[in-house]
Amino acid sequence: MTHMALEVKESLEERCNRILKNMEASLTARDRVGIQDFVLLDAYTSESAFLDNLRKRFHENLIYTYIGTLLVSVNPYKELDIYSKKQMDTYMGVNFFELPPHIYALADNVFRTMLSEFNNHFILISGESGAGKTEASKKILHFYAVSCPSTKLLNNVRDRLLLSNPVLEAFGNAKTLKNDNSSRFGKYMDIQFDHQGGAVGGHILSYLLEKSRVVHQNHGERNFHIFYQLVEGGEEDLLRWLGLERNCQHYRYLVQVCDEQLNQLQIKDQTSNFCLLQGDCAKVSSINDKSDWRTVRKALSVIEFSESDTEHLFGIIASVLHLGNIKFEADARGYASLNSNQEMHWVSKLLGIPTQVLQKGLTHRKIEAKTEEVFSPFSVDHAVYARDALAKAIYGRTFSWLVNKINESLANKDSSRKTVIGLLDIYGFEVFNVNSFEQFCINYCNERLQQLFIQLTLKSEQEEYEMEGIEWEPVPYFNNKIICDLVEEKHRGIISLLDEECLRPGEATDLTLLEKMEEKIGGHPHFVTHKLADQRTRKTLDRGDFRLLHYAGEVTYCIVGFLDKNNDLLYRNGKEVMQQSKNAIIKHCFPLTEPDSKRRPETVVTQFKSSLVGLTGILMSKEPWYVRCIKPNEAKQPGRFDEVLVRHQVKYLGLMEHLRVRRAGFAYRRKYEIFLQRYKPLCPDTWPNWRGTAAEGVQRLIKHLGYKPDEYKMGRTKIFIRHPRTLFATEDAFQVCKHKLATRIQAKYKGYRVKEGYQKQKEAATKIENCWRGLMARKEREKREWAVKVIKRFIKGFMTRNQPACTDNREYLAYVRHSYLDRLKENLPKTVLEKDSWLTPPPIMQEASELLKKLYVRHMVRKYVQEMTPQRKALLLLKVQTSFMFKGKKENYPFSVCRPFMDTRIGADDINIKVLQMIRHEHIKYSVPVVKYDRNGFKPRLRQLIFTQEATYLVEEAKIKQRIDYSSLKGVSVSNLSDNFLILHVTCDDIKQKGDLVLQCDYLFEALTKLTVIANKENCINVVQGSVRFDIQPGREGFVDFRSGQESMVYRAKNGHLTVESTRTKTR
Repeated sequence: MTHMALEVKESLEERCNRILKNMEASLTARDRVGIQDFVLLDAYTSESAFLDNLRKRFHENLIYTYIGTLLVSVNPYKELDIYSKKQMDTYMGVNFFELPPHIYALADNVFRTMLSEFNNHFILISGESGAGKTEASKKILHFYAVSCPSTKLLNNVRDRLLLSNPVLEAFGNAKTLKNDNSSRFGKYMDIQFDHQGGAVGGHILSYLLEKSRVVHQNHGERNFHIFYQLVEGGEEDLLRWLGLERNCQHYRYLVQVCDEQLNQLQIKDQTSNFCLLQGDCAKVSSINDKSDWRTVRKALSVIEFSESDTEHLFGIIASVLHLGNIKFEADARGYASLNSNQEMHWVSKLLGIPTQVLQKGLTHRKIEAKTEEVFSPFSVDHAVYARDALAKAIYGRTFSWLVNKINESLANKDSSRKTVIGLLDIYGFEVFNVNSFEQFCINYCNERLQQLFIQLTLKSEQEEYEMEGIEWEPVPYFNNKIICDLVEEKHRGIISLLDEECLRPGEATDLTLLEKMEEKIGGHPHFVTHKLADQRTRKTLDRGDFRLLHYAGEVTYCIVGFLDKNNDLLYRNGKEVMQQSKNAIIKHCFPLTEPDSKRRPETVVTQFKSSLVGLTGILMSKEPWYVRCIKPNEAKQPGRFDEVLVRHQVKYLGLMEHLRVRRAGFAYRRKYEIFLQRYKPLCPDTWPNWRGTAAEGVQRLIKHLGYKPDEYKMGRTKIFIRHPRTLFATEDAFQVCKHKLATRIQAKYKGYRVKEGYQKQKEAATKIENCWRGLMARKEREKREWAVKVIKRFIKGFMTRNQPACTDNREYLAYVRHSYLDRLKENLPKTVLEKDSWLTPPPIMQEASELLKKLYVRHMVRKYVQEMTPQRKALLLLKVQTSFMFKGKKENYPFSVCRPFMDTRIGADDINIKVLQMIRHEHIKYSVPVVKYDRNGFKPRLRQLIFTQEATYLVEEAKIKQRIDYSSLKGVSVSNLSDNFLILHVTCDDIKQKGDLVLQCDYLFEALTKLTVIANKENCINVVQGSVRFDIQPGREGFVDFRSGQESMVYRAKNGHLTVESTRTKTR
């Protein structure tokens, strides 16, 4: 997404929230987290105040702070959630000081300035090893990769720019005591942009690769990462082809003591802390060599390294490891001889050089006389030196080839003008316990960059003042030109003396160099040695040391190794041996067309000086931006702030100098538009909108705030405020006002959003209502049209319902059938007895209805029979017998059909126990309560009638009033009316016997049916009309008259008969 697109998409609410994040706003926040810009520090000359502000921010995980446009970065030694895509979007297209300090803010400001002014810029990233320079460079690269416009071509360039980093880190970075991923070379990268801001190319320059690391590392350090990545992560087939084993302990350049350095150790005083043991640190917990190997392999393919280039490159790396394992032994004459045939074989194979040629190049030196060449054999020490020199030369030139190869991949083919942003990731000022030639070169580089830094800073300040029409006030500062001259002055500087000593004939040593320096520059105030020092200083210097007073402080250098490292000589025949190589990369690195080998090459320090001159020219042609990286502690622990260490870095990074330059005139300057936009709420005349020019608005605003004339100056486009307290007072007033304004703005904004939402909802509701009403109206019309058609067909069918089936009445008749079947389903008889309640069918369904009725009746009968229990069946058989006896004969019989019979009507508990004892030998079959009418007088009495297997008993409580054997039972008489009377006729042969019984029983049909079954006398029941004669006793008779009446009654008539009247019932 481009910056312009981001600004368009960003909503007003998001922008307001983003601006309100600024923690500088609150006085309480300033006390807690410090000030975001050191320029606003009141005690700007106090180093303690500077460190205190840095410490506050560090402990709040605010690792970035400004000094004007310079960014100070403190390494947190932990992951912080401030580098996400969301954070990048937040800082894109935002004014530099609008949000809290961040490396994205600086990168974005550089990018937007480049696009708007169409000029070139560079970002100088400096700091000591472990301060986070490499990570800062990565963050800037990644920000540009995400924020720049995206096309397929631009994405390819972006990927190559990003992936060039892991390749250069693998070949140029190593673990040191201070940093697990320390850059051991200086790197300047140009990123080229087109007029739209798309990254279209790049170019990389490298400076002073630490080649000595190839053959020697201090204890606790490692060689370059690529060696370990190849051994640990290389595929089995690749390692087999290279002749390597997956064990770093097998390679002397990675873990063993370096022979040449052991010889130099004797020069150093034994009491010093000069440690020359090899690294012995193959495994590092923070480094995953296998994963890094995969990243490097992928990066090489993206950067368009061919398979052949990759094979040759890894072959060279493996050959260096094999070269380090080559051992020399002294023969009888003391000359070096080889005993590592296997290692020689692999070096020969991988470099494509005949074994004999390689062997001779490692054990002999070629000396050219006027007309002849002589090969002089090496001693063991010289052979070791030649081997290591060859290894360093191979690796150093291969690294240069690698950088050039990456540059070819990044090259922009378009010849149109491009703008450039340069990234300079260069070693910071280094001060170790023992400082050697490398530290001298690095610190010389920092002196030059500090000089450039001050010049550019003063120049930019002066130009801004002049452009704004503000009078320039000279700034006092320490000019380190005197130190630069001490190092680089022609004929008298240290570099000149070093080169002279390297070039002069005779036995030149490091100590003779030191003596020459004492002679030539001994009177310089910034140079001192053990010989030149006073008594007190001499105690801190060894005899082989010299001390330079740099702008950042004193640094003591050990002279040991200066000449060898500056010469960095590869014997002449060593080059000639390499020129016979069949490895394409080695052939490129050691070309046959190389200048005449008889001429002595430039020394390392001279080459480095020339590179610095070229770099200075590049930087002077671009607009500068700075990132100063600080390491908070030596232990790489998060949250720990070592004040002594940080104070030292603040000093040698020149941060106080820069702050003094920025604060020499005015502490704060902003464009009128930005200042007015932020603070206009503080003045009624400028809030909410100022109609005039921005400068007039600012003038009105500061007049309202009561600024004194000496507190500010009005430039052409900016306001300059002299003291931070003036700005803080304004800021605090703004904070008080801001909350009220924020509440009002929120209320207005929320009201606007709610109203807008309401309008949208109202419009949507109206549209939905219209659509819904239309839909419902159409459905209603269709429904009515359908109803009209149905009604027409119905009426026509009704009119022709009695005619034969035809088109007109077919649907109606189907409806009649369906309707009848639906009604029939709801009104089916529940029992067989209700079969006559069948629904009356229409004429068309007459026949079908009869069939259905028969089927349903049969279904109910079958269902009834299937559900019948044996007990129920027995009772129904009794009912059938009752039907045979009384159906059509007695009026009230139909009403008894629905009353189920029971086994007995009197339980055993209700019969007196004495009665039970008297008839216990007989089994009681049935008992029922009855009313017995006396034979004389017909008085009614409640009795129990009990049927046993043998006889019938009439019982009154505990007495058996009468026993009737079934054999003496002549018959039973009942009337045909609806009464419940029965007369038991018994045989009366003896005058003492009791006569017939006249009884009334509510369960008449049940009792008589039980009696016929138990007594086995089915034909003993007589249904009579009118009167019934009965025997009171032998020779004496009585009568019972039965008649119908208005109500049921029993009484003795005047004629002495018992009269029973019963109401007439309608038969069903």
